[in-house]
Amino acid sequence: MMGIEGAAAFLKDYDGPAVNIMEVCGTHTAAIFKTGIRSILSPKIKLISGPGCPVCVTPAAYIDKLLGYAMTPGFCVLSFGDMLRVPGSAGSLMGRRGDGAEFAMMYSPLQALELAEKNPGVMYVVAAVGFETTAPSYALLVEEADKRDLANILLLTAIKTILPAMEVLCATEPNIDAFLCPGHVSTIIGAGAYRELCEKYHKPMCVAGFGGEHLLAAIREIMAQLCQGRAEVKNLYPEAVSESGNTKAQALLDRYFESGEAIWRGMGEIPGSGLYLRDEYTRFDAGSRGLTGLAGEPPGCRCADVICGRLDPDGCPHFARDCTPQDPLGACMVSDEGACAIWYRNI
Repeated sequence: MMGIEGAAAFLKDYDGPAVNIMEVCGTHTAAIFKTGIRSILSPKIKLISGPGCPVCVTPAAYIDKLLGYAMTPGFCVLSFGDMLRVPGSAGSLMGRRGDGAEFAMMYSPLQALELAEKNPGVMYVVAAVGFETTAPSYALLVEEADKRDLANILLLTAIKTILPAMEVLCATEPNIDAFLCPGHVSTIIGAGAYRELCEKYHKPMCVAGFGGEHLLAAIREIMAQLCQGRAEVKNLYPEAVSESGNTKAQALLDRYFESGEAIWRGMGEIPGSGLYLRDEYTRFDAGSRGLTGLAGEPPGCRCADVICGRLDPDGCPHFARDCTPQDPLGACMVSDEGACAIWYRNI
C-alpha cells in the first residue's frame, strides 16, 4: 500500500485528464484548508464544495416561516446560533430582534424540555435543521416531550437526507467525477448506503475521516479508481463508519420521522429528501410540510452555484466585498460549515 509521502507525490505529479472531486461535507472543506491539501495537488485535480452544509441548503421560505413564529406574541424560537443570521426574504432572526422577534440560541434541542416545563405559557418552536447526524437528537426531543406530555413544544423541521441530493448532482452535474462522502453522516447511514449511487452513475465514492492522512488517502484512492476506470465505494474511516451504519439511530429516526419532498436552497424540490414527523406525532409539528417555491436570492448571489459545485466561492462578485461572515448576503457565508465562510477564513 502506498504511504502518505507516496500518495502526496502521486497527487502532486498527476498529469492526466482534469478531475473534479466534490467534498460533500463542509467539515471536510474546512479540514482540507487546515491541512493545506489543496496546495500540494496537481492543477489537474480540483476539489469542489457541495451541499453538505444544512444551514446553507435551508430555503428562505423556511426562514420566513420561522421568523413569523418569532414575531408572534407568546411564541419563542429556539435555534442553533448559525441559523439566527441566515437571511430569508424578510431578513434574519438576528436582524429582526429590534422589531420584537423572540428567539433564544440553543446548544442542544433537549434544552427545549426544561424551558417548556418552566414556562408553560410560552410556545417554543424548535428550528430542527440538520442532516442524518443531528436528526436523532430531534427524535429524542419528541420522544421525551411525548413522555412528559408537554403541549408547548413544536418542531419546524428542515431535516434533510444527503443521498437524494447526491443523486440529483450525479444526474445533473456532469462536471463532478467523484465524491468524498461526508464522514459524520456516514456514521449514521453507513458506507453501504452509497453503493447504489456509485454503481448507477459509475462515480467513485470514498468515505474519509478529517485528518490530513485520512484525506490524502481518500483522494489518492479516488484518483486511482479514476485512472483505472473503476467506480467503487471505499470506506477509509472504519474506526467510525461501518457498512450498515448506526442501526439504533436509524430505527429511532424511522420511529418518529418519514421521508417526503423537501426544498433545498439552490437545488429546488428533491423528492424523498426531507424528514417529517409521522402522523402520530403531528401535534409536535409547527407546519413543516408544504413549503413551496424558491424565494429569490439577493441579486447576483451565487450560493446556488457554490452549493452545486459549479463555482468556487471567490468566483462570486459579492464574495468578501458586500458579503462577509459579519454581514452575510447569502446563506453559504453564515455557517462554519458553509463553503463561502470557510474560503473567507482561509484565503
